[in-house]
Amino acid sequence: MTSETNDYMGFVGVSTGASSIMRVFPRWAEILGLPTRTLVGHDLPLDATAAEYRALVTQIRDDERHRGALVTTHKMNLYAAAAELFDELDPFAVSCSEISSIAKRGSRLSGRAKDPITAALALDEFLPPQHFATTGAEAVILGAGGAGTALSWALAERDDAPARVTITALDDASLAQLREVHLAQGATDGLFDYVRTDSPAHAARIVAAAAPGSLIVNATGLGKDLPGSPLPDDVEFPAGAYAWEFNYRGSLEFLGQARSAAPGLGLHVEDGWRYFIHGWSQVIADVFELELTADTLEELAAAAEFARQ
Repeated sequence: MTSETNDYMGFVGVSTGASSIMRVFPRWAEILGLPTRTLVGHDLPLDATAAEYRALVTQIRDDERHRGALVTTHKMNLYAAAAELFDELDPFAVSCSEISSIAKRGSRLSGRAKDPITAALALDEFLPPQHFATTGAEAVILGAGGAGTALSWALAERDDAPARVTITALDDASLAQLREVHLAQGATDGLFDYVRTDSPAHAARIVAAAAPGSLIVNATGLGKDLPGSPLPDDVEFPAGAYAWEFNYRGSLEFLGQARSAAPGLGLHVEDGWRYFIHGWSQVIADVFELELTADTLEELAAAAEFARQ
């Protein structure tokens, strides 16, 4: 049993009250022996101002009861607006220009980007070993925000990197920023293609042209933060593709499109549930300075599934 205090952890998002973590966190606190069972949502709009981000980071820093926070949709904007308020930033946070974990180390405020680790852990659970090396498959990442940036980083670090990684966005600025991240990473020349898509039909042509067995990922936030999909309903997925929806809640149109196409094309369809498990467990471990074992992770996953139902 945890010895509970008046401390609490935060969750920075758009609609935090709808997340399963609000039911899961107290159960995880018991399993991990955390000093609090209280998780407080900090909801900000998608068009939040720099002043709003700075005010929230200042609140987290100055409230002695606030232990730290997980950041979802806002991780890149929060970094851009408030990076200088942090005493420590890890190399991923600096290179990826995002903060997904806010923690305190004594009087010092720490910002880390856990998503590259989270994406790699979740991907390895469903993608066969050496898949890209043995099949020549590619990856198409729809969305160049924080989640897409993190996954692209994780793919570049694999010992069986894809033959090509195509990353799409609706604007050139996002792609230019991502290219800078990859240059800082020292990624292999020619690995990445950066494509501005002007319509869902344009994105669908990129997906349809990918090699069989390719990884197709919705990293746009559409289907959770906003309704919709980056692809039209008549999209043609590559045969044997691995379609990965980063979200696990919301309208999930991309997930529905992939599931509809799966029987005829032999698709493997994955939602964002295990990504959610890894993402939250990594940040909680960071905030409360814990080491997670594989057995503990599966205990957390089982507890989360029970709470989800």
